[in-house]
Formats: sequence, C-alpha cells, structure tokens
Amino acid sequence: MANAESIQEEAPKVAKKGGNRMAMAMAMGVAVLVLLGGGGYLLAQSHGATADASTTGAPKAPELFLPLDPAFVVNFEDQDSTRYLQIGVTVMTHDPLAVQAMKDSDPVIRNALVMLFSSQTYAGLSDTAGKVKLQAQALSAIRKIVADKTGKPDVDALYFTSFVMQ
Repeated sequence: MANAESIQEEAPKVAKKGGNRMAMAMAMGVAVLVLLGGGGYLLAQSHGATADASTTGAPKAPELFLPLDPAFVVNFEDQDSTRYLQIGVTVMTHDPLAVQAMKDSDPVIRNALVMLFSSQTYAGLSDTAGKVKLQAQALSAIRKIVADKTGKPDVDALYFTSFVMQ
C-alpha cells in the first residue's frame, strides 16, 4: 500500500505542477497580448497626432480670388467663318503678394491670355476636354508671369466664370 499511497500523493503534485504551468503560460499570453495591443494603440495615436498636426498645425491662409475684369472677348477663324469667344476668368491664390503681382502685371497677363484664347479652334473648345486643356494652359501662363515677378508661381487655380462661344 505504500506504493499506492505514494503514487496517489505524487499524482496530485504532478497535476498541480501542470496546472501551474498552464496558468502561467496563459497569464504570459494575456500579458503579451495586452502589451502588443497597448503598443499598437500608442503607435496609432502617435501617427494620428502627426497627421492632425500636419493638417491643422499651421493655419492655411485664406483663399484670395482675383477676377480679371472685363471678360476676354476674342475672335477666331473656323472653316471660313469668324467665331467669337467670351471668357470670364477668376484666379485663386493664398498669397497676398501674388494678388498684388497679378494686379501690377495685369496688361501682361491680359495680353498672354488674349493670345492664348485667340489661337483656339471651335472644334477644340467644343468638348469639356478642350476647355480643361485651355484652363490648364491659361493657369500655366499666369503662373509664369507671377513667377517672373515674385520668384514663386503662387497661383493655385484659374476658373472660367463664363464661357460663351458664338
């Protein structure tokens, strides 16, 4: 019986050791998960903070609109007939110095745009793609003039506020 009793006494000891190991492994697994989750949270927060700082850290200057008045009126040839084009243009920037440079260079800008607009064809401006292309060319022309004046092409957009072909 001594042998049976010693086996019975050892069996509970073995079970306790295995149970302790299992509990210890589970506790370590939970601890690792908590640490990984916390690290991921902190990483996400640090990236979110830098993204927020980049978008809201430096307040963006307000949009400044400069209409180029009066509207441009040009004529161009189209298959043996004369066509007319009237375009209202407004320029947008965030830099007050660019606004002043455009005002100071108004005759130069108007000349460049008249030359650009009068070189167009009716077929080229009949669809949206042609108008978008013309808009990009006009913006590029104004940016070049402003860059020559200020050293920076601080013109952000050009809008056609009216567009009439006849």
